[in-house]
Amino acid sequence: MKKIFALLLALAGIVGAASIAASSLGRSARFITIYVQDKPFRVEVADTPEKHALGLMFRRCLKSDFGMLFVFADEEVRSFWMKNTLIPLDMIFINGARQIVGMHESVPPCTADPCPSYESGLPARFVLELAGGTAKKLKLKIGDKIFIPVD
Repeated sequence: MKKIFALLLALAGIVGAASIAASSLGRSARFITIYVQDKPFRVEVADTPEKHALGLMFRRCLKSDFGMLFVFADEEVRSFWMKNTLIPLDMIFINGARQIVGMHESVPPCTADPCPSYESGLPARFVLELAGGTAKKLKLKIGDKIFIPVD
């Protein structure tokens, strides 16, 4: 019984921390519209180390026309993981010229530690995360341009 109670307390703490993190991010969240294959996507901008670290963790769903855009000050090889991410995602790595330089499609949630990492392969300045399967539906490929209206 003590083990079950301890497990429930730990789970409550994780859920509480996730709720606090999500709600605090929501208050300061900034959204922009980007275009992928002429299709508009409303994306949440992750442009600070804290937002980079939280990403789409703990989200239970993602609308088909929404996503998250990670913005970095420089171009370098990027590495992402799916720790505490509950939904499959497409990771689209984009350079400063707004061209796709790498992709990982329908990346599954991490179910055991250590979580695998997914690298861009080439230097990227942006990482776009969309609902899993979106890149395939849009027939995205390396070299495609993405309209991103931020510097």
